[in-house]
Amino acid sequence: MAARRSAHLNVMIEAIEKAGRALTRDFGEVEQLQVSRKGPGDFVSAADFKSEKILREELLKARPSYGFLFEESGEFKGEDKNFRWIIDPLDGTTNFLHGLPHWSISIALEKNGEIVAAVTNDPIKHELFFAEKGGGAFINSKRLRVSGRISEEDCLMSFGTEKTKEFFSDLGATAPSVGGMRRMGSACLDLAYVAAGRFDVFWCHGLHPWDTAAGSLLIKEAGGFITDMDGGKNYIYGRSILAANQSLHTGFLKKLKQSSTKEPIKGKISH
Repeated sequence: MAARRSAHLNVMIEAIEKAGRALTRDFGEVEQLQVSRKGPGDFVSAADFKSEKILREELLKARPSYGFLFEESGEFKGEDKNFRWIIDPLDGTTNFLHGLPHWSISIALEKNGEIVAAVTNDPIKHELFFAEKGGGAFINSKRLRVSGRISEEDCLMSFGTEKTKEFFSDLGATAPSVGGMRRMGSACLDLAYVAAGRFDVFWCHGLHPWDTAAGSLLIKEAGGFITDMDGGKNYIYGRSILAANQSLHTGFLKKLKQSSTKEPIKGKISH
């Protein structure tokens, strides 16, 4: 089934592909910088801001009245209060920094507080994930569907954190029942992979709207189920998220709720 792209989606895809080409060129330089004494940190920071600049310029050109919420630069209010772009110009910065080819760019369009269009671009693997409300979710030209697995022992679970105290308790509650676990370092791609059925479940603490906005629509349009870790709807602005198909979501939500009542194990996980 071919995807029908609205004017909004075409604008988003054109912008994100342009930013992807620039980041791909920069990524090609990272390996050379690994051997330098200073390291590639400043270079990657500059690449991140360059991606943001490209996205902002391209989207402003097409929709000059819309607002923005960026990971790096924060919020810019537009004349049109109904629409706002939510943007992560480089998700998976640590992977990028180390020359690991697993990172992404993400744009979501928010209309009156609801995500109505989403694009996540993995330019290294040439995979473009996109969705519109009511129009389905796609990777390139292929329709996406979440996994149909119902047994936790067959599941591949992805997870993440940003040094939150609850993490170890939650991992202890969920890990023993699954067939495999991954921590990939790009929440935007984790959510896209749930939409594609590659991961069966994803949960994470400490996320931000630019991490979750696009992926949440991808998952819903791919037939998945998504909440915060309390089972509520505040998964974009509430700093926690659980995504799966509806059958698996119920069991994992129960485990995570039970975990939240226990004394957390102390420790830190690097992001």
